[in-house]
Amino acid sequence: MDRPREDYGFFGPGSPSWKIWAAPTALIGFQRSVVLEHFDPFLAAAVADMSGIYSDPAGRLDRTLAYFLTVATADGRTVMALSDHLMTVHAQATGIEPITGTRYSANNPASQLWIHVTGWHSVLKCYEMYGPGTLSAVEEQRYWEECVVAAQLQTCKASDVPRSREEVREYFAEVRPRLCTSERANRAMHYLLRTPRAQGKTKFATFSRLVAPATIATLPGWMRTMGGFDQPALLDKAIAPAVRTAVRVGSSPKNMTAALKVIAPMTGKVLERHLRDEQPLDPRVVTPAEIRERFPRITKVPQAV
Repeated sequence: MDRPREDYGFFGPGSPSWKIWAAPTALIGFQRSVVLEHFDPFLAAAVADMSGIYSDPAGRLDRTLAYFLTVATADGRTVMALSDHLMTVHAQATGIEPITGTRYSANNPASQLWIHVTGWHSVLKCYEMYGPGTLSAVEEQRYWEECVVAAQLQTCKASDVPRSREEVREYFAEVRPRLCTSERANRAMHYLLRTPRAQGKTKFATFSRLVAPATIATLPGWMRTMGGFDQPALLDKAIAPAVRTAVRVGSSPKNMTAALKVIAPMTGKVLERHLRDEQPLDPRVVTPAEIRERFPRITKVPQAV
């Protein structure tokens, strides 16, 4: 049985994070972000060596999306315990990146920053393109402030985390010369966009293929070309109205939880609890530092490797 909700977590009611991460467009944003991860050669090597996306694509991606949604919506202790567990798992993901011959670590601050920024940027991008649209200036500023808070759960350096859309653009421009693809990276990106039915659960594989054109339409041309998954501009234009209609239909809590139970059941449980709108025992927003101090046995500051 679930324990009572203790607090509002790190963002709380009315926050952009609650709104954007719990929207159906987050599913498209999530596919976008896990594809983009593979432009980092060290993350691509880690994913290939661990091979979880190939042995259990539906389960692996469901657990990852459930983690992101938990970070955005759950109470502080739940988030910190899960984050600590994830850092422990990532600590085992080390090896040699075959192209450069240098060692990689999934907990490396630069790789963690790439995961974090692409994730938060992707869900916002898809929310704007296929959901309610652009945030107000005040909401957007708050969203990036919340992005910085969430980065405290990873090994990122706080000073490196973008704090505005302009800083995100500057970050992408800075890292672009270091991004690349390889045979293993391309295999993973295409696999995530169009998961084979024989290797993933049929419903999950079908969903990934349906969403792929919408995901690709959000990406800049150079990424589409580099990744080898470009599509005609006419398809970009044609897909947008259909996706917006599907998002409107899927925006009702009943429809969204029903869909997630089929394609991502763990994420569905997280969303279902969030939508209960429980009154927490302590109805306020907390900070990662506060939770670490209150529960030192289950939390620790993420360590870079």
